[in-house]
Amino acid sequence: MIALLLLQASLTIAVSGPFTSPEYLPLRVAEAEGYFTQEGLQVSLRTTRAEAGAAEALARGQAEVAATSLEAALRYGAVGGRPLRLIFGLTTAPPVALVVPLAHRNTVRRIEDLRGRHIGISSPGAPEQAFLLALLERHRLQPGDLSLLSFGERGLVAALEAGEVHAALLADPWASRLAQEGKAVVLADFRRREETVRWLGGPTVHAGLFVSGDRVPKASDLTALARALLRAIRRVETGDSEELLARLPVRAVGLKDDFVARIAGAREIYLRDGWVSLETIKLSLAMIRARAPLPKAVTLPRSPGELLLPEPLKTILDSK
Repeated sequence: MIALLLLQASLTIAVSGPFTSPEYLPLRVAEAEGYFTQEGLQVSLRTTRAEAGAAEALARGQAEVAATSLEAALRYGAVGGRPLRLIFGLTTAPPVALVVPLAHRNTVRRIEDLRGRHIGISSPGAPEQAFLLALLERHRLQPGDLSLLSFGERGLVAALEAGEVHAALLADPWASRLAQEGKAVVLADFRRREETVRWLGGPTVHAGLFVSGDRVPKASDLTALARALLRAIRRVETGDSEELLARLPVRAVGLKDDFVARIAGAREIYLRDGWVSLETIKLSLAMIRARAPLPKAVTLPRSPGELLLPEPLKTILDSK
C-alpha cells in the first residue's frame, strides 16, 4: 500500500465552497467513490469559502488545480496578469431558476413582463447575476429597466412567498420546492443544459477546473483527473440519490431532503463530456465582461481559445 501511494501523482485542488455546491459535487463523488485513486492520483480537496478563494489559492501556488467559476478565474486568478486556463468544464450555468410567485404569475408570463418590476437575488455580485443580465439583454431589457433587490437566501424565499418581488433567481432546494408546492412557477431555468442554450442564444460555461499557465501539471495527470471526473458526473446524473447520500461525507450532503432536491435539479447542469468549445468560451467571456469590466491588471489573450487547455481531455474523447 505504501509503495502504491508513493507511485501515485499528488494533486491539490482548491474547491469553491460551500461544501454542498452542486457545481462541484462531482469532485466530492470522485473522492468518495475512490475514482481518483483508481486513476493513480492522490488528490487533496481543499474547500475555500467562495469562488474567489479557490482562484486565489491557485494563483498563489497553494494548489495545482482550482475548481471555480470562469468569472472568478478571470477576476481573481491571474498570475502575472495572465488568466488561468480551463482544462475541464463542469456546468453550463449556475444551478438556479428564475421563478415567479403565485401572486404575480398572471402579470409576469414572459421575460419582457419584468420591465418595471422588482427582481430578487441572493446577493449582489453573485455568479448568477451575469446570466440574468444576459437573459434580460436577449429580451431587450437593461438593468435600469427593473429593480434588482438583494435579500440573502432565506430572506429571498420569504420575499417571494409574500409576493414582495415579482420574480427571483433561486437555487435548489427552494426553486424545486416552491414549484412543487404550487407557490411559484419557473419562468426560465438555468438548471437544464438545453434550456440555458435556448435562453442565452448559445452554449455557455460557468464552473470548471483551471490551472495556471506557469505551473501546468503533467498532461497524463490531468487526463487521469478528467477520467475520474467523467465517471463522477455520470454517477451524479444517473445514480440513486439515496446511494450517493450514503457514500458522501455529511458536510457535502447537508440536510437529507435538501440534498435530494439539489441532486434532482443538478442532473442536467453538467457540460457534456466536460468539453468547452471556442464558441462556448467566447459567449461566456462576453457575458462576464458585459456585467462588469475585468481588472486592468488582467491581460486577456488575443484569441479566447487561448484560455482553454483542451489536450488532456481531448486524449480521452478521441479514444472513444
